[in-house]
Amino acid sequence: MYRWETVQAVTAQRVFGIIRTTGPDEAVAAAEAVLNAGLNAVEIALTTPRALTALAHLTETRQSALIGAGTVIDAAAARAAVEAGARFLVSPSLHPEVIRTGHRYGVPVFPGVSTPTEMVHALEEGADALKLFPASALSPGWLRDVRAALPQAPVLPTGGVTIDNAPDWIAAGAVACGMGSALTSGGARASGERVSTLLRTLAGAR
Repeated sequence: MYRWETVQAVTAQRVFGIIRTTGPDEAVAAAEAVLNAGLNAVEIALTTPRALTALAHLTETRQSALIGAGTVIDAAAARAAVEAGARFLVSPSLHPEVIRTGHRYGVPVFPGVSTPTEMVHALEEGADALKLFPASALSPGWLRDVRAALPQAPVLPTGGVTIDNAPDWIAAGAVACGMGSALTSGGARASGERVSTLLRTLAGAR
């Protein structure tokens, strides 16, 4: 799969999951809960202890899913994540060496940005999409205003996105939202119900 195809697949449902837990077993369980509920893409945050163990397990057992790595902040972490099977890389900030490493192996990279200047810089560095982080510090209205000047920017609001405001971000021009505890908290049944509800809602968002 080419990078652009992976980006299309990750953003097709307009949401992807973010898994950050206390260990690899918990990460696998949380990821499987949202995947079983119908979500196609999740990232395993590298702040999770032994995150690469969970990542490798999921890429082996859930081969039809898009499993990525999050909180990737240097080239070494990017290479390790790709070797573990990551299909995409996400950073909370902009690190050109992460973009170069991901692209070297055909993996798309979504660096973190929070200003128009950072957005343009990330695009110049070859970012495949832009993680707007933390989204809780901004608003859908802010994104709408920025995209009036930068309509070419594929933006992924992350950090504080909720079930209730995700459709507002999509309506403001986001291509997809990254969601963590808003989806995964409360165990498999609760997270599954939230995923099902959100997917139905986002399918009709404009």
